[in-house]
Amino acid sequence: MSKQTIIAISREYGSGGHEIARRIAADLGLKMYDRKLLDEMADEKNIEVEYLEKYDEKPRKLLLSRTVNGYCNSIEEIVAEMQFDYIRERAESGESFVIVGRCAETVLADFEGLISFFVLGDQDAKVARVRDHFELDDAGALSKMQRHDKTRKRYHNRHSDGKWGDSRLYDMCINSSKVGIEKTTQILEDYIKARA
Repeated sequence: MSKQTIIAISREYGSGGHEIARRIAADLGLKMYDRKLLDEMADEKNIEVEYLEKYDEKPRKLLLSRTVNGYCNSIEEIVAEMQFDYIRERAESGESFVIVGRCAETVLADFEGLISFFVLGDQDAKVARVRDHFELDDAGALSKMQRHDKTRKRYHNRHSDGKWGDSRLYDMCINSSKVGIEKTTQILEDYIKARA
């Protein structure tokens, strides 16, 4: 790709959004940032990665934190801001990449090369995917899925200008259950190439 392209993928838990992001990054030869960006941040700042992972994409605990003059003592907020600064630095360097989650469609909204997607899915398909991946029963898979989506939604809505999953916030929202992971990946790649 001749110009900077940043592909931000938000997703419902169990929709296959992370797998789709991985495939797009591999197909287009781009670096992918997801939870593993915490490893790079930890190395850079000499912090234990397990400490960062504990607070990754978690909403702050209101009873245990406070904000004074715009500064917050919430560890969740501090880790979120560290991640936002990190991905902004990558974008400012001119790098093209794929980013999963981390409110990237808002954090990187000022970058012309940003293309953002929201991947969703039918509940039955998502439950089956989570069930098979984690070897859970349907009830356990549904509970895990709902818990993760609730956390993602709270985190996103705290740090974003729009609501999690609101189609106006993204270039495209797509239901991966309708055509499968491979075809969804192809549709998104076709859109990316049309924009490039």
